[in-house]
Amino acid sequence: MKIKIGGRLVCSAAGVIVCALAALPRDAASAEKLITIQSARVMSQAMPWIAQEAGLFPKYNLDFQLVYIASSGIVAAAMVGGNGDVALTGLGMIRAYVQGASDFVFVGSIKNILTHSILAGPEIHKAEDLKGKKIGISRFGSNSHYFTVQAVKRLGMDPARDLSFIQTGGEFETLAALAKGGIHAGTMTAPADQKALAQGFHYVVYGPDLRIPFLATALATRRSLIARRPQVVGQFMRMMAEAAKILHTDKEFAKKVLEKQLRLNDRKVLDASYDDEIKALEPKLAMNAEALQAILDEVSVTDARAQKVKPQELVDGRYLDEMEKSGFLAKLWGEKR
Repeated sequence: MKIKIGGRLVCSAAGVIVCALAALPRDAASAEKLITIQSARVMSQAMPWIAQEAGLFPKYNLDFQLVYIASSGIVAAAMVGGNGDVALTGLGMIRAYVQGASDFVFVGSIKNILTHSILAGPEIHKAEDLKGKKIGISRFGSNSHYFTVQAVKRLGMDPARDLSFIQTGGEFETLAALAKGGIHAGTMTAPADQKALAQGFHYVVYGPDLRIPFLATALATRRSLIARRPQVVGQFMRMMAEAAKILHTDKEFAKKVLEKQLRLNDRKVLDASYDDEIKALEPKLAMNAEALQAILDEVSVTDARAQKVKPQELVDGRYLDEMEKSGFLAKLWGEKR
């Protein structure tokens, strides 16, 4: 692997483990069971949905169970407890690794930059108008929080002094709070930002232009699981690679899946969301050391142990290497070798 250097289920935080395990069917005896945790209902985590709709679970002999937990920190806790096999996540897993959960490892990446934006109503005209205002983010320590901090720093503001952060729980919750006047501005990605535009809000900071490096969405698992079930993780990675190819090349199919899963009935919003976000996603699941380092730098502000961790320590590239060397990716994408 080359690293560049330079069904829906919603669970509460308290009951997530019991809720997740109780909901899993037990009748797929021949396929390999794999519990996957999804940390956000966004386009960059749409590949399991696409795999399901495209019939890829049986193709790769997986009894695939998808659990949604709206917090990367709680995802990490669930994984530590052995209640998830793989996860689509980022920041929370690296925090846990720095704190001693060295069993965690990333095997691929989906999104290596942040594409959040800050939106507001007509009373806020420019970024400087955000001073002293309430800004909605999903959670403290989340990607939306990190983006907002980095964005306003680049604009010469002190986030701790100049802003008041309000936790909403998710991006669509941020939009709802913005619409009700509970916050002055909100940080969102597609499609929530496009829905906000459709409701009359506007960009104060358009994040994709900043291209802030960050491991926004990656494929994580445990080294101990790879040691016990290497073939199953390989099947999962091949399935995700094929789902990524569909996401990038079959726009209409991908949008139908997003429309269903995100309950979007505004085609204009859906089209704009897809076109904006797809440019930020990795077609072949490539990892990026700069994106990993950005999280380590952020974690090191509150935990000095992160300064001793190198990006390479967090990555197991065997599956990306195998898919490339075997010709799987070339065949998948119709490339000549």
